[in-house]
Amino acid sequence: MDKLRDFLKSWPGRILLVLCLSPLALLGVESYFGGGVDPNQIAQVGEASVGLTEYQTAVNSRRTEILNQVDDASLINEDVLHEQVLKGLIDRTLLEQQAGKLGMTVSDETINRLLRQESLFLDVNGEFSNDQFANFLRQRGMTKNQLFAEFRNQLSLDQLNASIVGTAIYPMQAVSQLIDLQLESRDIWLHRFDWRDYQDQVDVSNADIQSYYNSNKDELKSTAMVDLAYIQLSPQTVQISAVTEPEIQQQYEAYKQNLGITDERNISQILLTGSNARTRANQIKARLNQSESFEALAKEASDDPSGATGGAIGRFNPSVFGNDAAAVEQALEGLSAGEVSEPVKTSFGYQIFKVTEDNGSQVPSLESMRDELIARAQEYKREEVYADKVTAINDLAADGFSIEDIAQQENVTLKRLTDYRKENNTSVLAQPAVIKQAFDDFTIQDQAVTAGITVGSGTVWVQPSNYRPTKTLSLAEATPQIKQTLLQQKATSLALADAKKIAANIKTVSDIAKQPVRFQALGDVNRQTPLLTEKERGLAFSQQVPKNGVVAIASETDMGASVIVGNRIDIEQQSTLSAAQRAQTATIIRDNLGQDQLQDYLDYLRLVYSVEVNESAIAEAQGR
Repeated sequence: MDKLRDFLKSWPGRILLVLCLSPLALLGVESYFGGGVDPNQIAQVGEASVGLTEYQTAVNSRRTEILNQVDDASLINEDVLHEQVLKGLIDRTLLEQQAGKLGMTVSDETINRLLRQESLFLDVNGEFSNDQFANFLRQRGMTKNQLFAEFRNQLSLDQLNASIVGTAIYPMQAVSQLIDLQLESRDIWLHRFDWRDYQDQVDVSNADIQSYYNSNKDELKSTAMVDLAYIQLSPQTVQISAVTEPEIQQQYEAYKQNLGITDERNISQILLTGSNARTRANQIKARLNQSESFEALAKEASDDPSGATGGAIGRFNPSVFGNDAAAVEQALEGLSAGEVSEPVKTSFGYQIFKVTEDNGSQVPSLESMRDELIARAQEYKREEVYADKVTAINDLAADGFSIEDIAQQENVTLKRLTDYRKENNTSVLAQPAVIKQAFDDFTIQDQAVTAGITVGSGTVWVQPSNYRPTKTLSLAEATPQIKQTLLQQKATSLALADAKKIAANIKTVSDIAKQPVRFQALGDVNRQTPLLTEKERGLAFSQQVPKNGVVAIASETDMGASVIVGNRIDIEQQSTLSAAQRAQTATIIRDNLGQDQLQDYLDYLRLVYSVEVNESAIAEAQGR
């Protein structure tokens, strides 16, 4: 298996595992070798098809990749995931057909040469082994012809990809200019005019509102909303009872088992029962302290049948002592072979133990780990109670109970969100997985409680009501939104007019202080400064000025208007990037341009080959 993993990391191995061209990295090797076209077609692409099994495998593979990067599955937008996977599969199929049409192929001799170089198939003498090659094919469930066909297909795609992406041109001179732009800096003075300071100076009439509504009616739509009742549960919020000694002992045994630690102590015992057991035990212990034989005293005084053989009871096993295990463990703690414990009271009576042999590794005592073991036991119990509660709530939801009844029966807090939005959701339950379930057609129609939705380390159940679908707003409904929009537009116009007046009066640095508004001196900044917005950064470096001169630029912004004053732009003469770093930057830029060209080429192929998507099969695959 190690050799197989090494092979899959090699160049020919990566051909087997390559998902597709980098922007289409969605498809795993398992779907390549399915053995024919899946009759349940997701899409027909020219003369080829994308099958249901292939699609589902690619979706699962892509979801796994994402979950390796994010822990919370509820953050995955399943609709977008399915859309991207389908596009990737269609794009790959388009390229496969085009590569075949263009005659891009690889000979059997080339594939043979590549395979013969792989260490996976070499024997101890470094020679190609037919047996090892045949074993690999059996493990993959493939024939030689299937393997060669997939190599040939992928290498053809690589040729087509290289012929498109590799032709992107971006001269080094242009790269240098792009880098130099990032090195520009200048002194900046800034004043922003907030549109809200002007809103009392403008008026929005009914005629203005009506005119805007008539011109923008199709864009004035409500977002779909529901009122949402929900309950949320996590292991940290469930209530648990105090852990017991047996539960602590259980964690101790699990700890030792996980570390491969076994207790190899052989022990003997003297058991004393009856009303005077404690007195007798103390007397026996005193005699033992005087070096009398433990075995002889066991035969003489022990009330357990083991006394007949000197008290030997074999290897120490805590489970034999049940609820007394912790007490016995404590009595034996630190004893070496040949040493005797103090009398310990158990449910059997009073017991004295002797360690007769110790063949085990050194085990941390239970008492030395008690705090850690208590924490482990609490966590285990918490997870167990949490899992049981999740199952119980899911069962109640499946039986049609309302979320109010579930909350009351399971003693969890019921919470509510009004105007829960399908789009632009910023609520505490803005995860795509929750939104998808809350607006599921079945859930809305029946106003049912959803099954548990995993959110972070917990679970949430939601029940929507009062569904309001997306619709075109009436004039009355749209009026507040239109009025706000027009108010901001008109106030921004006034702010911009003042900004332009200020800018027109600034010709030198000394003019800045003469203005009726106060400018903020930002100092020497470059194009990456966080002190300016993206739009302001573009304006700040848009115009060069003579030495000792300044430029004042007024522009509308999202918050109103800004006046930006800058002196001469300075450019560092010596870039901090080495020649190798510049070359690497050029490669990245060319690759990005190449990917743009590849997408353009795929758009062209969609005109050449007919692409038909089976929407009903897609819906079924997505569980809709």
